[in-house]
Amino acid sequence: MTNEPVLAQLLDQAEDEGADLVTLRAIVEEAGELGAARALKRLGLEDSAAAKDMAELRELLGAWRDAKKSVVKALIGWIVRMGLALVLVGLAVRLGFGGWVK
Repeated sequence: MTNEPVLAQLLDQAEDEGADLVTLRAIVEEAGELGAARALKRLGLEDSAAAKDMAELRELLGAWRDAKKSVVKALIGWIVRMGLALVLVGLAVRLGFGGWVK
C-alpha cells in the first residue's frame, strides 16, 4: 500500500486551487527528506558513522546466516551417518555377524 495516489490527488487539488506545481513538488520533496531524517534520528542512525554501522551489521548478519547453514548441514550429515550406521548394525545382526563380536 503506497501513498502515491493520495499524494498525486492532493497535488492536483492544490494545483487546481492555484498553487504552483513546482512549488508543491519542492514542498513534498522537502517534507520527505525531513521525515526520513526524523526516522533515522529515532533509530539512532543520524550520525556520520551510521553507514559504517549498517555495513558492519549487514556483515554480521551474513556471518550469522552462514553459520546457521553450516550447522544445519553438519547436523544433517551426522543424522545421515547415524542412520547408515544403524542400517549396517541391523544388517550385521540380521545376517548373523553378531556372533563374531562375542
